[in-house]
Amino acid sequence: MHLVNWNVNGIRSIIKKDFIKDVQQMDPDIFCLQETKGAEEEVRSALEVFNGYHIYVNSSKARKGYSGTAILSKQEPIQVTFDMGLDEHDQEGRVITAEYPTFFLTTVYTPNAGEGLARLDYREGWDRDFREYVQWLDRRKPSIVCGDLNVAHQPIDIARPKENYNKSAGYTQREIDGFTRLLESGFVDTFRRFYPEEIKYTYCNYVTNARAKNTGWRIDYFLVPDRLIDKVKDAMVYDHYLGSDHCPVGLKIEL
Repeated sequence: MHLVNWNVNGIRSIIKKDFIKDVQQMDPDIFCLQETKGAEEEVRSALEVFNGYHIYVNSSKARKGYSGTAILSKQEPIQVTFDMGLDEHDQEGRVITAEYPTFFLTTVYTPNAGEGLARLDYREGWDRDFREYVQWLDRRKPSIVCGDLNVAHQPIDIARPKENYNKSAGYTQREIDGFTRLLESGFVDTFRRFYPEEIKYTYCNYVTNARAKNTGWRIDYFLVPDRLIDKVKDAMVYDHYLGSDHCPVGLKIEL
């Protein structure tokens, strides 16, 4: 099974680029998206170009054109749920969970800590509540997590660790600790498990032309529970696709 995750930074924008061709080329069995930035009907309409998929969309209720997630799945899930069931976290369309016969798949767009780290306290609470949510799922059946988790976990995951540490959203110790606690609760960062020393970035700032300079961040992940790691065949960063300021990440797994 081939799973792909991509923060598309606006479905209406990326659909005008090589997005359709790129997704068809990757041919995922399940395709998860973040930052769709559109109303449900807009996102669904854009994604209906992909034949043979069941489409599930979670759009922001708090702000138009902001945040948002989606899942496209060739296999129809048993059921799909939206958000975490917590009002303080459920207004921005950040979580979708699809249940399959042998596993759950949750896609997430983790809140950014914000300019000046203004939202860091909220982010810390989100990390705790999201960890408890996926642990609850994982007690029922193995739970795969993918998405833009908005944190570079180790110095190898960010081009300029010293300059950004405790100054930039996504690389504060509190965010790093939140991600560490998620891993310690029974999950594996698949790319880093397969490629412990490889430098690959999944986010590069458009404004600073960071991709050309290779000065990015690895903040997009596939996590699997410890008991599924032996079923993972590969974890990929598809950094040759250019439609967004993020690139897709992939997982090949036998389920």
